Amino acid sequence: MTDLLSTMKVSVSGMKVQSQRINVIAQNVANADTAPSKAGETPYARKTISFKNVLDKETRENIVIVDKVTQDKNAEFVKRYMPGHPAADTDGYVLMPNINSLVEAMDMKEASKSYEANMGIFTQTRDMVSKTVDLLR
Repeated sequence: MTDLLSTMKVSVSGMKVQSQRINVIAQNVANADTAPSKAGETPYARKTISFKNVLDKETRENIVIVDKVTQDKNAEFVKRYMPGHPAADTDGYVLMPNINSLVEAMDMKEASKSYEANMGIFTQTRDMVSKTVDLLR
């Protein structure tokens, strides 16, 4: 029975990190077209999330947690020609966030699928626990 409960805890940890990943992706998408308010300001920088395995002391199982949320330093900001904008440089270009909506959509799909897989494992394990308890009655 403890193995089944450990499995549920591992699945829950997977769902937690994927929901945090979805939150970070949602922040990126929400700020994809957000320009700085004045010249010289840095635009919103895409955030990325990384995970790590840790040993759960209670169950002695490896679970996944969020390691850190960082700014994406690899992607460059996009220059968009907007001569009337207050943040435009002398040539009329504004630095825009380094967010590619297609990449974010694919990341969202992957995170969603991973969340669903963890939910499926949790549901199956919960059903097994329930059936085991019913047999013991």
